[in-house]
Amino acid sequence: MSCNSCATGKDGTPKGCRNNGTCGSDSCNKLTVFDWLSNMSLPNGEEPFKGIEVRFKNGRKQYYKNNENLSLSIGDIVATQAKAGHDVGMVTLAGELVRVQMKRKGIDIDDSEKVLKIYRKASQRDIDVWSTSRDKEEPMKVKARQFAIDLNLEMKISDIEYQGDGSKATFYYTAEERVDFRELIKVFAREFKTRIEMKQVGFRQEAARLGGIGSCGRELCCSTWLTDFRSVSTSAARYQQLSLNPLKLAGQCGKLKCCLNYELDTYLDALQDFPKTDIKLKTEKGIAVCQKTDIFKGVMWYAYEGEWMNWHKITKDQANEIIDCNNNNEPVASLEEYASELIEDNKAEFENVVGQDSLTRFDSPKRKNKRRNNRGKQRRNRKPRNNAQKK
Repeated sequence: MSCNSCATGKDGTPKGCRNNGTCGSDSCNKLTVFDWLSNMSLPNGEEPFKGIEVRFKNGRKQYYKNNENLSLSIGDIVATQAKAGHDVGMVTLAGELVRVQMKRKGIDIDDSEKVLKIYRKASQRDIDVWSTSRDKEEPMKVKARQFAIDLNLEMKISDIEYQGDGSKATFYYTAEERVDFRELIKVFAREFKTRIEMKQVGFRQEAARLGGIGSCGRELCCSTWLTDFRSVSTSAARYQQLSLNPLKLAGQCGKLKCCLNYELDTYLDALQDFPKTDIKLKTEKGIAVCQKTDIFKGVMWYAYEGEWMNWHKITKDQANEIIDCNNNNEPVASLEEYASELIEDNKAEFENVVGQDSLTRFDSPKRKNKRRNNRGKQRRNRKPRNNAQKK
């Protein structure tokens, strides 16, 4: 099933989602959890787990209890309990894997305040009301932003989500500081004629709801599969020896990229074999200070104090050996005797099998002047005259 935000052509063929795949319907490319327990049968006498995971707009997920024992599968549109009225969402997970997910998040299925119940499978009328409410969200967002600007409020309304029965609208906003929006709620209620709820979200949550394309060329991790936001610090970039350029390290939300934490543990494990960069190497020639470290090749560069332009390349094992000698008061002549043991291997690690190594391979060939070529051929083809003919 597709929502009204999914554009279709005249012939009925889908052209894509206008909400960047975050409307919550089947046709959108929002990633879900793979049910790897679906093929496993339950022991005899054990009832199936009644917990159901339901997804709403922009990836908002919540767990519900199937008290009516409805036959639900992934992709079904259901009407769920709300604080007032009912909401409409899509089933994204059912069965024993929901038990695992709820246990991991510390949610008890018998907690009636956190885990509400599913009423029924959504009827056609429920879906029509749900789709009509969704069509109101974009024009409402434009007006809501203008009202906030007129009241001089330092806030940004990023998204609006209607409840499935159309009785309530939730406004998601971001702000640097505390905002007094009491007057704004009165304006919203008078203009939109519905119950209003304001929710402040962080900048990372805002990027997850809106979606987008990252600098890697792929969809944002937070809007496709990432569910928890861990704190990211600049030390993660330092450990990975990345340039501390805020333009490159910041994501679409303006904060540090979440992907900086993906390989951080691997770098920390590799750095355990390296000596600390603040440890100086004492030799008879002088004291050497670490200048650079290459984690992938396992080498380090040192320079003598006062000779900062001359770097000496040694391996991490050689650096640890020199440190052990310093701790045992054993003399070390110089770094050159260790650096001379390193044989540079200039052999290419790859081979260009395609042959597209020329930067001008796609340029059109230059046209040569045909007249000049013809004149040159005529001159070469002329026979030399005899002296008798000249006379």
